[in-house]
Amino acid sequence: MDVFIVSDVGGTQIRVAAYAVDSLELVNQKKIPTKSKNQLPIERLISLIKEVNADSSIKAIALAVAGYLDSDAGIVIEAPNIRGWNNYPLKDLLNNEFSVPIFMGNDANLAALAEWKFGAGIGHSNLLYLTVSTGIGGGAIVNNQLLLGAKGLGGEFGHTTVLPDGPLCGCGKHGHIEAISSGTGILKYVQEQISQGKSSSLSALEKISGKDISQAARQGDSLAIEVYQRAGFFLGIALANFVHILNPSIIIFGGGVASSAGDLIFESMRNSLQNSIISPAYLDNLSITNSRLGDEVGLKGALALLVTQFSPNLIEQI
Repeated sequence: MDVFIVSDVGGTQIRVAAYAVDSLELVNQKKIPTKSKNQLPIERLISLIKEVNADSSIKAIALAVAGYLDSDAGIVIEAPNIRGWNNYPLKDLLNNEFSVPIFMGNDANLAALAEWKFGAGIGHSNLLYLTVSTGIGGGAIVNNQLLLGAKGLGGEFGHTTVLPDGPLCGCGKHGHIEAISSGTGILKYVQEQISQGKSSSLSALEKISGKDISQAARQGDSLAIEVYQRAGFFLGIALANFVHILNPSIIIFGGGVASSAGDLIFESMRNSLQNSIISPAYLDNLSITNSRLGDEVGLKGALALLVTQFSPNLIEQI
């Protein structure tokens, strides 16, 4: 059997799946922790590809990688959560083991591609995907093309400045939407407010989690409600900027915060978006919805990358 191998390479887990070339049906899928005392992440990735592939013939490999990439050169410029992956020649290292075409892309960009090809964005020519989780990532489809930029570095929506001199982002800059509305930003704000004497039921907890904050908000805790309203307010401002630039027909949200917080953050976001938009025309027939692909979005994004590379006559061009 001829298969496509796709992988979602994150700081916590490596997922690998094999899809039949002729039908795009799932053949095999496995996941392992990215880090190990005895193996480097690249060794674990190669080993898992071989394990998932079994006796099939690999026709191409595609990877969704959490980091900044030069996709054309096949280099990971920086993967913040994978130690040593700075200016890392991932494509060349894989080519040493597998003599097949290898493609790679940023995981959030490929998530947008996945939702467009296989998920909530089917039928849309202009789409914005945002994942609100530990950080905030995103990707966009513009006129049926994935927005990449000159070196494939486009689509870093989470690093849009919405509050100059605001909280420090994980990237080292201040005031990015990721620093305010991500799970990390929400938790930091709650911790800071409690340390400054703000009253909250959360102050009784030894260690606060995102789940604790959402539960407290639903139970009426004023600080928990405030932090989600704040996150939604600034997310709405950022969203207005994105809508002004991209004019999408659908915005798709993924990620843990988006799914767990839901209306706690989205009601404030929608109000802020409406107040920040320059014309109601931008909101006409604009759909705002949740991801349909869930945890599979990275693998499906890598598969979508292969499909777009080999389209329109997928099989004939292999």
